[in-house]
Amino acid sequence: MSGISIRPAVHGDLARMTEIYNYYVLNTSITFDVEAKTVESRIPWFEQFGLSGRRRLFVAEESGLVLGYAGTARFWPKPQYHKTVEAMIYCSPGSTGQGIGSRLYTTLFEAVAGEDIDRIIAGYTLPNPASAALHERFGFKLINIFKDFGYKFNRYWNVAWTAKPMRLGTLPEEFNTAKSSR
Repeated sequence: MSGISIRPAVHGDLARMTEIYNYYVLNTSITFDVEAKTVESRIPWFEQFGLSGRRRLFVAEESGLVLGYAGTARFWPKPQYHKTVEAMIYCSPGSTGQGIGSRLYTTLFEAVAGEDIDRIIAGYTLPNPASAALHERFGFKLINIFKDFGYKFNRYWNVAWTAKPMRLGTLPEEFNTAKSSR
């Protein structure tokens, strides 16, 4: 893993990021998209990110090949949510379990630490012990589990929603003791 570098994503990475994302679209319940994306359809998504500000995007690369990416994106389009961002992370199927996600999140959260962000939100489909462990390691606390929240592959899936405090310090106590809505 020593040959892996983490850097800001550039437009030339979009094809590989789309390829990684499409694996999860077509083969897993990690995302509730059900149709593969084209590079062209992902351009507006990509253009929200910058080299500064609340919305950042980083890639992990080895020998010129993007192995994964992580970013903070707009959480909700209403202006009242502008100080909350949503974290995302995807690693290529052959690159999971190698610490790449941890390196991506470390770089991402260091980059946005000085930005005007109150909370970072992350959601993940259950069961997903690797994602749960990663988010817990980075200070995300369970807010709630939305039971039967997403439908894919002819079944409903539960989704864990977590939050990481940034500027405001700690989460209110009710978030630290969130219970599943099962």
